Amino acid sequence: MVKKAKGNADSQWTQSSVRESAHLIWLAGLGAFAKVSAEGGKLFDSLVQEGEQIEKQTRRAADTPLEVARDKTDETRTEMADTWDKVEQLFEDRLLRVLGRLGVPGRDDLRELAQRVDALQRHIDELGKARENQI
Repeated sequence: MVKKAKGNADSQWTQSSVRESAHLIWLAGLGAFAKVSAEGGKLFDSLVQEGEQIEKQTRRAADTPLEVARDKTDETRTEMADTWDKVEQLFEDRLLRVLGRLGVPGRDDLRELAQRVDALQRHIDELGKARENQI
C-alpha cells in the first residue's frame, strides 16, 4: 500500500504540472491567434508584394533566353525555307534537262503546240464556213 500512496502523490504533482503546461500552451496559442488576427493582413500583403517581385525577376530571367531561342528558330526556319527552295529549283532544272534529252516536250513546248492546234482549228472552222457559203 505504500506504493499506492506514493503513486498518488506523484500522480497529483504530475497532474498539476500537466495542467499548468497545458494552460501555458493554451495561452500561447491564444496570443499567436491574436497576433495573427491583428497583423495577419499586413503580413499577407507583404508576402504578396514579395511574391510579385520574385515573379517579375523570374519572368525577366526566363524571357531573355526564350526570345533568343525564338529569334534563332525564326532565323533557322527562314534559312531552311530558302535552302528548300534552292533544292526544289535544282530538282526541277535537272528534271527538265533529263526530259528534254528523252524528247519529252516541256511546258513551253506544250503551250506552243496548244496555240498551234487552236490556230489550226480556227483555220478549219473558217474553211468550213467558206465552203458552206459557196454551196
